[in-house]
Amino acid sequence: MASYLSPSPSHFSTTSRLLSRRPSLSPSPSSLVLLPPTLCQRINGGRYLLKDAILLRAEDKARNSSSPFQDVDPTSGECDPICSVDETSSSDTEAGYQPKTDLLKALAILLAALTGTAAINHSFVAANQNLAMVLLFGIGYAGIIFEESLAFNKSGVGLLMAVGLWVIRSIGAPSTEVVITELEHATAEVSQIVFFLLGAMTIVEIVDAHQGFKLVTENITTRKPRTLLWVVGFVTFFLSSILDNLTSTIVMVSLLRKLVPPSEYRKLLGAVIVIAANAGGAWTPIGDVTTTMLWIHGQISTFPTMKDLLIPSAVSLAVPLALLSLTSEVNGKEQQSASVLASEQMAPRGQLVFAVGIGALIFVPVFKGLTGLPPYMGMLLGLGVLWLVTDAIHYGESERQRLKVPQALSRIDTQGALFFLGILLSVSSLEAAGILRELANYLDAHIGNTELIASAIGVASAIIDNVPLVAATMGMYDLSSYPKDSEFWQLIAFCAGTGGSMLIIGSAAGVAFMGMEKVDFFWYLRKVSGFAFAGYAAGIAAYLAIHNLNISLPTTLANVPFLSG
Repeated sequence: MASYLSPSPSHFSTTSRLLSRRPSLSPSPSSLVLLPPTLCQRINGGRYLLKDAILLRAEDKARNSSSPFQDVDPTSGECDPICSVDETSSSDTEAGYQPKTDLLKALAILLAALTGTAAINHSFVAANQNLAMVLLFGIGYAGIIFEESLAFNKSGVGLLMAVGLWVIRSIGAPSTEVVITELEHATAEVSQIVFFLLGAMTIVEIVDAHQGFKLVTENITTRKPRTLLWVVGFVTFFLSSILDNLTSTIVMVSLLRKLVPPSEYRKLLGAVIVIAANAGGAWTPIGDVTTTMLWIHGQISTFPTMKDLLIPSAVSLAVPLALLSLTSEVNGKEQQSASVLASEQMAPRGQLVFAVGIGALIFVPVFKGLTGLPPYMGMLLGLGVLWLVTDAIHYGESERQRLKVPQALSRIDTQGALFFLGILLSVSSLEAAGILRELANYLDAHIGNTELIASAIGVASAIIDNVPLVAATMGMYDLSSYPKDSEFWQLIAFCAGTGGSMLIIGSAAGVAFMGMEKVDFFWYLRKVSGFAFAGYAAGIAAYLAIHNLNISLPTTLANVPFLSG
């Protein structure tokens, strides 16, 4: 949930942003961070984990940092942990090169060629459509998971997989007209998510360019270890409810590096940020890409989701916070306070841009409730307003072109949006062929318990990308099986959003933290995974307890259009 671009010896792209949530043990489909495989950390004798390459994104953040503090790292004259890796990239590439990569790529190309050859055989595909589609999806998904080893960008693999699956569907369908109708329906649904994400990424990029998040980070001044643990956790929790978890993590971890010197305590604070970023995105329709998907497609609505998931999400954060508060790293001697030093000024009229940008994001559910139009229309409305505002306030300022929307559009993660397009079109082809319905019937027959199914999806999301997991679930079960705002859909939103905290590679937030703070996979597994799992289980228990109490919507709130929609 990581992509690879051929590295220049002196520079790597730093423009990726992630709104989806999940890298797997090998880089998995929703890490939208661009990195070369040689900047990964080796564990278990051969497998690589995403680590230092997240610095590429973090470096860009650091150069335009919104934090009011300077680094407190004690070493002078050395490269800061968030600085450029350009100087060592060339030597790392040479040292990390392994001939087996060429063999893996050759095998991958051979498998793709064989799959293409089979697809040409119309009689075989027509007679075995489901088998052919499952095989192609499996090969494509493996290419996405092992993109670091194969050096194939996952966005390209996803697009090829989507087109290939729909070609097979066209061969096995009763008629071309049926396939065209299915494809048009799928494209209409998928494009809503893509437009929504493009608008949201651009708004966040504009606010960040104006250092708007400085308004948040500069107000955290406490140095008491236990107090800081809870403050950082809940600030991240609420910040992530309106931003993507990668942006929230980079902003908050950058703040930590100004407040706390390198220590075990700072690592624990970073782990809290990961847990809080994932929990914060689960209880609002715009907080995480999976909840956004469920919201846009009508499985959940605004106020019932916020009402029913706020407490479980807060519990999934509060339990790890309470347990971590008892550890020796937090209860030890008073942490050394860092000097608070001035940094560069906020960009001109940055407060105005922050207010307009955050207001635009919050207004999206209101717009949907008032007009009944899809959420992406509200997001495009907000982007249009912010576009005109930045044009007006920077009129005639040629030196500040980077603060305008056209420049921001060149920095957002377009390839990430194309990846979502490929994945969602691929899953929609399986839905059109009836494969997902057959899988749902199998799960109902052999498991049946909806709570167990949703919980299992959350655990799987710590390893596998949660976007295709949720997309597949939406294809397996329709609104006739589980109505809007039912327990099943809300549990899917919660579990897919918070499950990734159990492993450091389970979310984009975890990958960012791993790279920025040089945290080891097994350190997180030993020190944090147990606490994160306890929070995950407690959150599910809290949801089931609240749901079984049959708490109904207050009449005055249930009738408010933008909350009930």
